Amino acid sequence: MNLFKQFGDMAEMVKAAPGLIDQANQLQAQSAQYQQAQYQQAQVRQQMDAQAVQAATAAPLPGNLDPIAGVDLDRYARISKGIAAYGYDAAKLPTVAAMFGVDASSWAIASAGWASRIQTDRGVGRRFNEIYQAV
Repeated sequence: MNLFKQFGDMAEMVKAAPGLIDQANQLQAQSAQYQQAQYQQAQVRQQMDAQAVQAATAAPLPGNLDPIAGVDLDRYARISKGIAAYGYDAAKLPTVAAMFGVDASSWAIASAGWASRIQTDRGVGRRFNEIYQAV
């Protein structure tokens, strides 16, 4: 009797084999997708780390620390931080600029120029952050 039961069990196993193989193939595909995602995430982390190092050590390009409309980077950072007293209301920037001896039209030119330099030159951005945090 036991032999017939074994044959029956084997028949059930053979019937189940295609489904088990499909499951194994699906698990293998999922594992490959997971590994690929992990690899991509590691690549992104490495890239971000490299960018962070570059940003932390970048030197400004020659001439990019020259004053704009008579406003140097130190004064720009001080004026930018000065709006804290006004609840960071950007509309108060010309008022704060005037306190630092900068007229409204010079401030408009300087503000646009420094914002552009900070965005395009990591060294200028790094230096601005250093000054902003120090004042």
